[in-house]
Amino acid sequence: MRIGILGSGGVGQSLAAGFVRRGHDVRLGTRRPTDRAVKAGTPATYAETAKHAELALLCTPWSGTEHALGLAGADHLAGKVVIDVTNPLETAGGRPRLALGHRDSGGERVQARLPRSHVVKCFNIINQAYMVDPEFPGGPPDMFLCGNDAAAKQTVTEICHAFGWPSVIDVGGIEGARLLEPLAMLWIECAIRRSSGDHAWKLLRK
Repeated sequence: MRIGILGSGGVGQSLAAGFVRRGHDVRLGTRRPTDRAVKAGTPATYAETAKHAELALLCTPWSGTEHALGLAGADHLAGKVVIDVTNPLETAGGRPRLALGHRDSGGERVQARLPRSHVVKCFNIINQAYMVDPEFPGGPPDMFLCGNDAAAKQTVTEICHAFGWPSVIDVGGIEGARLLEPLAMLWIECAIRRSSGDHAWKLLRK
């Protein structure tokens, strides 16, 4: 597929590398398309990346998400699956915390900003180092996702399987981001307390 990744930080580059290794045509949206720090995919402007994409991933810090979507252009993403990997974090006081919750979520705001796209919240609950081919002593962890379009969620589920996530748990419509974003915050809190990001989530079944 033609993949467009909006955001050239660590998350975007980790996912870009996963798609490139699997033979996809990847554009990596950045404000500096000549940036030599981009190691996977072809750097491009946000608008060029959105136009190129059959499927797009939003991998920006929350503070830059609105601006990135404006640069990409909602029209260029209309009718396309957009995987929202963001978490609505603020760091006032030096410690991360959620800026939204209970009655709203980052995922819902992204969907509202892209009303003609099929937004699926996914990959936001794990360290970027484990987004592709996660390996843990207890076996592969579980990935969670949510979104309003069943076909879009099936597409993202297949991507998760290809990326080494055999178990993908659907938590419903895009309002499920109200659950997945706090789950990411719990992951962050554990990482701070453990001084390590080498953990993931698994739903144990009896």
